[in-house]
Amino acid sequence: MTAGMGWPRKRMFGAMAMAATWSVVFAGAAQPAVAADVQSKQWYLSAMQAEEMWKVSTGEGVKVAVIDTGVNGSTPSLQGQVLKGADATAAEGDENDDYSGHGTTMAELIAGTGKGGGLKGLAPGAKIIPIRISDDKFQKKLSLSATEWAEAIRAAADSDAKIISMSFGGEFGLDREREAVKYAESKGKLFFASVGNNAEKGNDEIYPASYPQVVGVASADKEGKVSKFSQNGDSVDIAAPGSDIPRWCDESFQKYCDGIGGTSSATAIASASAALVWSANPDWTANQVLNVLFDTAGRDWEKGTLSRYLGHGLIRPAMNILKGKGDPGDPNISPLTEERTGGSPAPSEQPSTPASDQPAQSGNGGKGSEADETVAAGDGSTSASGGDGGAPLSLILGGIAGVAVLGAVVFVLVRRRGAA
Repeated sequence: MTAGMGWPRKRMFGAMAMAATWSVVFAGAAQPAVAADVQSKQWYLSAMQAEEMWKVSTGEGVKVAVIDTGVNGSTPSLQGQVLKGADATAAEGDENDDYSGHGTTMAELIAGTGKGGGLKGLAPGAKIIPIRISDDKFQKKLSLSATEWAEAIRAAADSDAKIISMSFGGEFGLDREREAVKYAESKGKLFFASVGNNAEKGNDEIYPASYPQVVGVASADKEGKVSKFSQNGDSVDIAAPGSDIPRWCDESFQKYCDGIGGTSSATAIASASAALVWSANPDWTANQVLNVLFDTAGRDWEKGTLSRYLGHGLIRPAMNILKGKGDPGDPNISPLTEERTGGSPAPSEQPSTPASDQPAQSGNGGKGSEADETVAAGDGSTSASGGDGGAPLSLILGGIAGVAVLGAVVFVLVRRRGAA
């Protein structure tokens, strides 16, 4: 990529083969020993060369704001990992009271230490700033606030977090949210959000992933193919592991359950990937970190051309951490919008709040919604362009990932919004 040119937002159509290229030199390498049960099911850690990356970068010095159902910082894997956050729900408790287990799962996938046999985060050196919001089930106990998500995004933007991870989504964009997202960009934040799990049930545009300034994250399975539930379209910017990821079963935090998939987990893992790269390159801006993640993504199509299903391709932080690859580009130009962002955080003055919260029109300020009936499902036998793809993941791990949606709370709030 030429510095400052940005990424063309042209989408690929038709069935396409996807190179399953999670790793570069993993084939034939010894499997690292992991704890029995839940950690042994975190298949992507080996595929992404986590143990090797942790010798170089663990995400230390990077804080991630997790906008979710709250984060329980007392689980063994999160002890010492969770900082002071904010609660946007106006409910009893605070941001440390996770009412479903979803937010704590996301936090552990990002920065869990794995202590006590818990989930091991991809960026165990990072810290979590929890921002609690409501899903549909929780919201039934409260009076709905149309500004809750916007307030949460602003709180994350005003925090010390470099990265915002939001595994939630709704079918309508609101003016206040749109402005909050722009405000987060002006503060130099890198914002990841899940594109949703309803590919086979409507495949509607989902916000905040569809806002131009947000990185929309799709889910991929063990073979590097798009998960069948993962929504597709112009909101998809990159893909991360999302199928068959373990999770906390519920708010009691008594045990983990087998995960059956979700773009929620993919978003957390993408956020952790960014934390690893940013920690290793602390002088970079959010634009440069994202440029490198796009540049080094695993794909078997032309760089700069986006797949409706996997965006720029499979996220591969090891390409930068272990091989030094990836062009950071212009620090002041967003690879999402190709517009100048100023690079460093803007002054703290907040932009004026819009007068209305009318739903934004589909495609107006989003990333588009062109239809395409084909499904991205290749044989996983092609390496990524440039010869740095390594062995196909199907030859490394084998098996077909499950495709059911993680949990039952998906986009069903007053404006049908919830965890993804």
